[in-house]
Amino acid sequence: MNVVIVESPAKAKTINKYLGGGYTVLASFGHIRDLPPKDGSVRPDEDFAMDWATDARSEKHIREIVQAVKGAKRLFLATDPDREGEAISWHVLEELNRRKALKDVEVKRVTFNAITKSAISEAMAHPRDLYFDLVHAYLARRALDYLVGFTLSPVLWRKLPGSRSAGRVQSVALRLICERESEIERFTSEEYWTVAADALSAGGKPFLSRLTHLDGTKLDKFGLPDATAAERARQAIEAGAFTVGAIERKQAKRHPFPPFTTSTLQQEAARKLYFSATKTMTLAQRLYEGVPVNGETVGLITYMRTDAVSMAPEAVNDVRTLIGQSWGDKFVPSAPRVYKTKQKNAQEAHEAIRPTNVFLKPGDVRDVLDADQFKLYELIWKRTVASQMESAVMDQMAVDLADGGKKTVLRATGSAVLFEGFLKLYTETVDDGAEDDENSRLLPPLKEGEPVQITKISPEQHFTQPPPRYSEASLVKRMEELGIGRPSTYASILQVLQDRDYVRLDARRFVPEDRGRIVTAFLESFFRRYVEYTFTADLENQLDEISAGHLDWKEVLRRFWQDFFAAVEGTQTLRISEVLDALDADLGPHLFAAPADAPEGHDPRQCPACAAGRLSLKLGKTGAFIGCSAYPECRYTRPLGGGADDTATDRVLGDDPETGLPVSVRKGPYGWYCQLGEATGEGKAKTKPKRAGLPKGMDPTGVELEQALSLLALPRTVGLHPESGLPILAGIGRFGPYIVHDGKYVNLRDDSVLEIGINRAVDLLATANSRARKVEGKELGTHPDDQQPVKLLSGRYGPYVEHGATRANLPRDTDPETVTLEQAVGWIAAKAAKDAASGKKPAAKKAPAKKAAAKADTATAEKKPAAKKAAPKKAATKKAATDAVVVEPPVDDSLPWDDDTPAAPAKKAAVKKPAAKKAATTKKPAAKKAPAKKAAAKTDDSEA
Repeated sequence: MNVVIVESPAKAKTINKYLGGGYTVLASFGHIRDLPPKDGSVRPDEDFAMDWATDARSEKHIREIVQAVKGAKRLFLATDPDREGEAISWHVLEELNRRKALKDVEVKRVTFNAITKSAISEAMAHPRDLYFDLVHAYLARRALDYLVGFTLSPVLWRKLPGSRSAGRVQSVALRLICERESEIERFTSEEYWTVAADALSAGGKPFLSRLTHLDGTKLDKFGLPDATAAERARQAIEAGAFTVGAIERKQAKRHPFPPFTTSTLQQEAARKLYFSATKTMTLAQRLYEGVPVNGETVGLITYMRTDAVSMAPEAVNDVRTLIGQSWGDKFVPSAPRVYKTKQKNAQEAHEAIRPTNVFLKPGDVRDVLDADQFKLYELIWKRTVASQMESAVMDQMAVDLADGGKKTVLRATGSAVLFEGFLKLYTETVDDGAEDDENSRLLPPLKEGEPVQITKISPEQHFTQPPPRYSEASLVKRMEELGIGRPSTYASILQVLQDRDYVRLDARRFVPEDRGRIVTAFLESFFRRYVEYTFTADLENQLDEISAGHLDWKEVLRRFWQDFFAAVEGTQTLRISEVLDALDADLGPHLFAAPADAPEGHDPRQCPACAAGRLSLKLGKTGAFIGCSAYPECRYTRPLGGGADDTATDRVLGDDPETGLPVSVRKGPYGWYCQLGEATGEGKAKTKPKRAGLPKGMDPTGVELEQALSLLALPRTVGLHPESGLPILAGIGRFGPYIVHDGKYVNLRDDSVLEIGINRAVDLLATANSRARKVEGKELGTHPDDQQPVKLLSGRYGPYVEHGATRANLPRDTDPETVTLEQAVGWIAAKAAKDAASGKKPAAKKAPAKKAAAKADTATAEKKPAAKKAAPKKAATKKAATDAVVVEPPVDDSLPWDDDTPAAPAKKAAVKKPAAKKAATTKKPAAKKAPAKKAAAKTDDSEA
């Protein structure tokens, strides 16, 4: 008998079908061991000795593996073909050796890039030993992330109460987002003008041209700085007689893009499909592990964690054959296209992400995939096929139109597609989600010297724009360019930043929260070296050198720890006042920005309450805030991020052109809103004016009349649904922006209620309907520990998974449609561990009303004196308040901390319970019972 170990049960099920009798395929359910989440799990003083521990869930799987290995002839470690997969195999091997379960058992390692019968058969025929260089690289990365997290995070907790954590790669990614925001805030917009001219050829054909030269001088971007210059240019064009001058014509080729790597797949899925990096990787995992096709479970794509852009020769030949069959031989290049990665030391030299069988077209598997899985498979399939298609050929033309003295010159450009090539199938997208298509404008036939007539001149005002905030796609691209982290870790890093409330996604762009900006400012002030891009990239290169066998992993750790430990020790003597002064100076331009309409000489730091104090950054037990220097005489405070709301005032924007009523923006008890007109009448006859709340994130100081009128006009009709023919409306309700169709509502998170279009609205409705159907009472399977059902349900606070009395909410931005049993088991285990650490017990089910009443009657009949509970409660509260000089934040271990490094649990001071007082001999009246509603509220936290 042979035993095969893989990571996931889905993968085990697929492989078991291919191997058949003589093999037992078991899943380890990911890593069977991990570093315990406590200080001392990595000990630099003992040559970086590391402790590994297994949890209750892993113990069950290990026992199954041990039982299966007994009496086996061979053990095949068939985990994923990357550094992490090699580490999982090493952990299994180490644990089996520790338990002395491998006597007379031959151990081999096998890897395959795709879960297909041929790939698995080939791998089993060529086993190998473990690559310990890859294991050492894993150990070094794990130790680095642990040491940074467990050493740096406590410094944050002590010096910056309210901060959550810091990590080796997480902090650098956060710095990128914060620096971009500072760049946007410092940006000063500049005015410039352009002039376009509509023209007619001698044959009467219209075309568009733009001014390039004025008074014999070529204009740069700011050649026309204001309306006066633009008017002078208009008059010059109006006065001239233009003829066709130089004509430039050339053919250009556009080449296809290479197949997907991990990072390019995440980028393109974000731009084309609006998928988060986490969602993309979850869906890709499902496609890799396999789906049922024609009665057989088939892995649809190759391994999805890779930096390589090459494909196996047989795969290239299949793609070229398919292209010829589907579009003809003219779309097949004379020789196969060969792509090479630009990234140094690409991830273990895998293939690019491609379909395992390119002849299995997206339409052939539509019925066995859900909507999102289908979209991702179609994207991968098209990109793969297009990568081997012929280049597109473009005909580009540029024509100069000059006046008699050639002092004023206009230029017209156009292009046409002579041969579609790969554009027949696939078009790349740019960062804003628009397709990067060539300008398809055609120019009419023109000859040098022929006159043209200018029919319309259009000066246009422009203002320079700041650099855009990072989207998931552009941030992943930037991190890859800088060599920060690795593509397989990007999804978890971006998720951690959101889970820690360091950043938020607004219109699919990352906006740093003030908490994140304070952490970044602190690290830049006192740990600058460790958030520098070059330092982090160099450390990644060293890890790659370890995996290649060129560096000793412990020597890399020694060099890092020596300097890092000294830097941490240097902050021990820092006073919080020093930290505040540094942060106040660094963040002052952001925290105390003067409003746009502030009078000259206005001091944004002047306290609005007492006018004598000065506002500055303060720290409290729960985090940072803005406070007055005149405390305690002046107790003015405001939360971080509230600057715009605090400095903004009610103002009139103008009059509604239809009604003539004034339109104003005002602040009420529930936030900022727009109002049309004023209240009329008195008492019961009083008529309230029309109002519309400002969407979350909209700056009240920047609201213009046009925006206010659009908000007041809500709800608006987005369009008619293509299937039902009923209208789709967009509006703002008590829970924020939404769209509604046929009585079904969908909240808008990343889309503007004023700008969302019909295609996006239909897509959101379809996704929401699909999610609602799947979440309702869906059973994911049985728990591996007790075989009890694990369910996916919907509650007041969104979808959650349930096993027995334990309930765990899904992490933010997790699509319920893609949740697997393995994920659910992990979340439930983490929630149970967290509850156990905090002493919380699962909420007990309420007893029936009759029994409760009977119990109460019995208690009354016995007339026992009630135990005194108030005193212990007060004592505990008083003790907690005394120890609250430094508040270490509670940590949610259900989510990765940085590169899968769990956070250290906060240490709590032990509180002695006062001895129970003996019941007095004299009877005392029973204590009054608490109201039923309060008691229920106290225990009902199952969906919190």
